[in-house]
Amino acid sequence: MRTFTLMIFAVLVALGQTPRSVWDGVYTTVQAGRGKLLSGEECARCHSESLGGGEAAPALAGEAFVARWQNAGELFEKIRTTMPTDSPGRLGRQEYIDILAYILTVNKFPAGAKELPKETAELNSIRIEDKKH
Repeated sequence: MRTFTLMIFAVLVALGQTPRSVWDGVYTTVQAGRGKLLSGEECARCHSESLGGGEAAPALAGEAFVARWQNAGELFEKIRTTMPTDSPGRLGRQEYIDILAYILTVNKFPAGAKELPKETAELNSIRIEDKKH
């Protein structure tokens, strides 16, 4: 898996995209606030208000959750194409991005000055890491 991550890193550099980490402040507090409102409406019924998981839905916070994802793009696409389970894809890209920002804040990754980008290719350059490197 580490080799795959290094390959992605090399491709991103070749394409002129600077790889970043969730520790680099890749979303804003305003964006996460919008995501929190949406999460309460769209995610909490299955994943709980705290995103700690429910009877039939996994936690969206914590070490096990963070360890599951390589980058923000793959997490975004999973959310966008499968959630909410009763009507996947019914939200707009901005709404899904805002929810992703909220998930990042719940996982205690720092906010920054710029919002998360809406394009999956750009999100792919944002590594999800459990520890700041």
